Amino acid sequence: MAAVVATPVGAARVQVVRRSARSTVRVQAAVKLEAPNYVGKDEVPTSLLRPGIDDPESMRGKFERMIRGIQDKVCAAIEEVDGGSFRQDAWTRPSGGGGITRVLQEGNVWEKAGVAVSVVYGTMPAESYRVAIGKDIPFEKDDRVPFFAAGVSSVMHPWNPHCPTMHFNYRYFETEDWKGIPGQWWFGGGTDITPCYLNEEDMKHFHGTYKAVCDRHDPAWYDKFKLNCDDYFMIPHRGETRGMGGIFFDDLNDRDKDTIFAFSSDCANHIVESYVPIVQKHKNDPYGPRQKEWQQVRRGRYVEFNLVYDRGTIFGLKTGGRIESILMSMPLTASWRYDYQVDPQSPEQKFLDAVRNPREQRWV
Repeated sequence: MAAVVATPVGAARVQVVRRSARSTVRVQAAVKLEAPNYVGKDEVPTSLLRPGIDDPESMRGKFERMIRGIQDKVCAAIEEVDGGSFRQDAWTRPSGGGGITRVLQEGNVWEKAGVAVSVVYGTMPAESYRVAIGKDIPFEKDDRVPFFAAGVSSVMHPWNPHCPTMHFNYRYFETEDWKGIPGQWWFGGGTDITPCYLNEEDMKHFHGTYKAVCDRHDPAWYDKFKLNCDDYFMIPHRGETRGMGGIFFDDLNDRDKDTIFAFSSDCANHIVESYVPIVQKHKNDPYGPRQKEWQQVRRGRYVEFNLVYDRGTIFGLKTGGRIESILMSMPLTASWRYDYQVDPQSPEQKFLDAVRNPREQRWV
């Protein structure tokens, strides 16, 4: 998902077509958010929840504290390796919520790295809510359902073609009680990796980290969420996945909130462990013009997926979200070479074979 808020599938009037783990969403009527009030680094409130209304010990409060802690943890780890510093933009909204976006651009190791936190209060059309919860409920044409969404999202694009791009997104969404229907809630998220070259040892480390996390909570989850990830990040018009996958889950509410929150927190707290050692291992690897050209071509695939298929990006662009945060996931540079072909015996072809047959890749 793009570096934007936790994205409720039904937060705008939508037409949904289910395809594996991903819903193709066409937004027909935008949710209009209040204008942001930008604040300085020292003015960011301890909490972006509505004071005096939301209980800090509720799941809203616990999830916000978790994602803000993850933003601090990840940024600190990236700065330690890179030697550069993140720029921070922060804002609040009059009726509650806000966001904090941090970006490190043109650093020593990363071309662009961003980590964004957002807390949103809004309303969704009742018709979209009906589709989202799968219940045939009566409503008036202009009825709207209040919702809360919070999330942390990140994309890291290193300079070196032998260092992979990494993306993560963890989010929580809930509606308020409406017309006698209790509030609905669900969690979503995942971490995935997008190298330009296939290094099996690196993939075993990355996937092994997340298999261990999943196994602590439900031994069936790794296989299920890996398949979800491969399906979600498929680029249909290319017949290949964006990268080498990871885990992806959405609309998860099949057990109690605290159980799923513990899983989401565990996943988020293993982002650094799963990714940073790989970058440290390869950040000084030698490369030439061919490897850099290949990286640019693969960055082009990254952009194609994000702008054409990614739910978070589409939602943000259609609903008037903060554009700099929405497009934070874009690399600084990418290319689209006409009819680009690779040597059938090359490392580039080995990579293509893997992303064209993701279900055959069993890293752990």
